Amino acid sequence: MSPTTTAAFDAGLPYELHPQVAIRPEAFGGLAYHYGNRRLTFLKAPMLVELVEALGEYPSARAAIDTHVPEPRRPAVERALSGLLASEVIRVR
Repeated sequence: MSPTTTAAFDAGLPYELHPQVAIRPEAFGGLAYHYGNRRLTFLKAPMLVELVEALGEYPSARAAIDTHVPEPRRPAVERALSGLLASEVIRVR
């Protein structure tokens, strides 16, 4: 098991889309498929898809969230990112 799967999500750290994950945009958000562990994960909002794809461009998840997510939605998005980290859709850079 990699250290990423047991680590808690920390918005102060830099993250990126896992290189073995492909995202297919859908009207409801998107589907993330991990070619290594064969997991299919639903991203339930287009904004979350945009954020996950952009994570690697920011010095931290917090900076990406501040740019892409309206204030009232930030706690829910952080919970979603925590789940995506546990599913290995994203990883610490």
